[in-house]
Amino acid sequence: MIRVNLLPHRAEKRKARQIQFIAFSVISLVLGIVVVGIVHAAISSQISYQERRNEYLKEETAKLDKQIAEIRKLREQTESLMARKTVVENLQSTRSDVVHLMDQMLRILPDGVYLRSIKQTGNKINLIGYAQSNARVSTLMRAIEDSPWLDSPALVEIHATTANGTRVSEFTLNFNLTKQEPATPTAPAKAEGKKG
Repeated sequence: MIRVNLLPHRAEKRKARQIQFIAFSVISLVLGIVVVGIVHAAISSQISYQERRNEYLKEETAKLDKQIAEIRKLREQTESLMARKTVVENLQSTRSDVVHLMDQMLRILPDGVYLRSIKQTGNKINLIGYAQSNARVSTLMRAIEDSPWLDSPALVEIHATTANGTRVSEFTLNFNLTKQEPATPTAPAKAEGKKG
């Protein structure tokens, strides 16, 4: 016997497909929302992590900037102290130069030569004075050349003038103050050791 299905099977299949399509659409939509939520949460956590790192780096940079400023200040203070130390050492090493200069000037100044001014700039000495004759200026220059503390005399100018009603030669002379090395006491000590 032949069976004939008189039920609307096509409509039922269509309805089942529509229900299946709606179910898949809802599942896809839910899965899409879940994936978007997960991606958004991951990106948000990465952004917040990077912002925390940036804040940490800013704080560390600020600390380093303070330390650099302190180092600069210390370096400036060190340079200032070194400059002061150099000035003190220079003063210490040259404090006897004026004594030697005056001592030598007293020893070598010939009769008939009078000094008006002595100016020292470093090791350069500028001397202005009066002499009874040009020969006395020449004698002074030879004495400067022969002195162990003075050297390189150079006559800048000499001209006749009147001072206190007397005709004299006014002269300007430049020369150098030389540095003498202190005598080392080691040589006599060795000699004494050899004698004993």
